[in-house]
Amino acid sequence: MTRPRPLGPRDDLADSVRVVGEFGVIARVLARSGSAAVAQVGPGDDAAVLRVPDGRVVATTDVLVEGRHFRRDWSSAEDVGHKAAAANLADVAAMGGVATALLVGLACPADTATTWLEGVAAGMAAECAPLGAAVVGGDTVASAPDSGSVVLSVTALGDLGGRAPVLRSGARPGDVLAVTGRLGWSACGLAVLRRGFSSPLAVVTAHRRPTPPYAAGPAAADAGATAMCDVSDGLLADAGHLASDSGVVLDVDRAALVRATLEPPGPLQQVAAALGADPLAWVLTGGEDHALLATFPPSVALPDGWLAVGRVEEGEPGVFVSGEPAADVAVAVGAGRTGHVHFG
Repeated sequence: MTRPRPLGPRDDLADSVRVVGEFGVIARVLARSGSAAVAQVGPGDDAAVLRVPDGRVVATTDVLVEGRHFRRDWSSAEDVGHKAAAANLADVAAMGGVATALLVGLACPADTATTWLEGVAAGMAAECAPLGAAVVGGDTVASAPDSGSVVLSVTALGDLGGRAPVLRSGARPGDVLAVTGRLGWSACGLAVLRRGFSSPLAVVTAHRRPTPPYAAGPAAADAGATAMCDVSDGLLADAGHLASDSGVVLDVDRAALVRATLEPPGPLQQVAAALGADPLAWVLTGGEDHALLATFPPSVALPDGWLAVGRVEEGEPGVFVSGEPAADVAVAVGAGRTGHVHFG
């Protein structure tokens, strides 16, 4: 499989941001951005105007920095667009909402190819389209001359559709802990890319373009989920946030988690065998799949796609795996820590 070629000074400077100019870039990007169903006034003015049927707006922001969140020699422009949009759209779903619009801030070197930026816009549009969302505005600036990196700051807006927002702070002792979506696939794909390979394609693609279960968030809210969060930094790490905010203990059932994520055997076990790794390390601590983690009252039937993987208990807030402290389990499976640590 051919890797996307890095962009830089070697590219056609006639197509660069420096030559095309800010408004030329904006025009090209907007031509690929699609339209948002809620937009009364779309891109092009000082600000967009959106209809808010629910009367409340869900808002969330993520920043993606080249070299930390993506590499242009590993991912195509469309991949980067999909990934940047997905990271934000998943956060809206984790509140029980449906994303309606994106605002995008872009900082890039002056020699960045406009065709690359068009690809990013196309990837974002494709990720948003099934939800009826689109980019409705933003800003473009030149990055620091000595950085040479692209930075994308994406803000997602969403609608709750009359539902109460599902917070991280609502889990109660006796609740069922459940997950939906992939776990460990993006981390596995990253491990493959770091070793200079591009297969199995399934896990590499999972790293380049995560597939969050967007519809599962509102479905969980409708079913009575008591707490929910997006798994972006790792299952154990994000479970720790939920446990802390709710003041409870989360005990992940190791056997149930393995059944939910590693059976039947697939590419994670294939890669782990080749690398001498434990696939459970990726499942427990790998981020950027943007699965959803939630708690439900025991009397509630879990919505389609949700699988029970543990329980909520009383006690000093923390996370355990079949009774063992999460940090100890992370070390035992070779992960070292429970998930991604910003500034770590």
